[in-house]
Amino acid sequence: MLALDIFGFKALWSPYFLLFMVAVTAGYFLLTIKYRHLFPGSEKLTKQQIFLFLLSMALIYAIKGSPLDVMAHLMFYVHMIQMVALVLLIPPLFIFAIPAWVWRRLFEVRIINHLFKFFTKPLIALIVFNGLFSFYHIPLIFDHVMQSFWLHTAYTFVLFVVAVFMWWPLLNQLPEHQNLSGLKKVAYIFADGILITPACALIIFADTSLYATYSDPAVWGKVMALCVGSANFASLNISGPELFSSMSLVHDQQLGGVLMKVMQEVIYGAILFRVFFEWVRKDQAEAEEMMNQNFNPSPVK
Repeated sequence: MLALDIFGFKALWSPYFLLFMVAVTAGYFLLTIKYRHLFPGSEKLTKQQIFLFLLSMALIYAIKGSPLDVMAHLMFYVHMIQMVALVLLIPPLFIFAIPAWVWRRLFEVRIINHLFKFFTKPLIALIVFNGLFSFYHIPLIFDHVMQSFWLHTAYTFVLFVVAVFMWWPLLNQLPEHQNLSGLKKVAYIFADGILITPACALIIFADTSLYATYSDPAVWGKVMALCVGSANFASLNISGPELFSSMSLVHDQQLGGVLMKVMQEVIYGAILFRVFFEWVRKDQAEAEEMMNQNFNPSPVK
């Protein structure tokens, strides 16, 4: 099997993308620390917010700027790991990492406020996210998107944004945006898991390779040229992804579907536990408050 280092440092480590991520990180800390005093009602960053933001930036670079991104063009199961991180793992970290006062400032921008109000309605959030995710993995659409740098970049960005919309009703920390009760949040998570299942099932139970991106040498070559640079790829004279893995295309595809479903269940299970724990804690607090009111009635004037 061939080693990834034949693609070169620039293709494997995306230094320009790394500089972009460093700039975004610097902007976050400038806004939330150095220039925080310019925003009335701002609050000091917590250690948890700092950690979660740095973690989310590191994960974004790992899936889109490190050798993992090149591997995702060679092996479908790595692509599905990318998808899990992009839409199921990073958005919750991102939501928690942004302070409440920053979110409120963003909502002062009318277009952002309108978009959030519409696309974070629970039913719309579920349909739009799962629809776009499933649509993306229809073979004809997937192969077309992967052969265009700008279309792939735009679709990836939109998927991330609608993933934030999908997670928002469950995880946002703004009291004025708390639209789901504990039981409704549980139902929301179960509905989300059900809606994403058909896309995974299509991939898991297919007995042939679905995607020309990995099976057709001509299509794969075009996709790889976009990934590592056309001049660099042409000089390598390689014919297909089978040179980098001993796994068959069908088994690679099935593994990708299984990993997607298993990792999705683990993440949803963790969120379900968190939602259930908060629900129980809230009910206990309300019950204790009612008992205190019953045993300590207000004096009659």
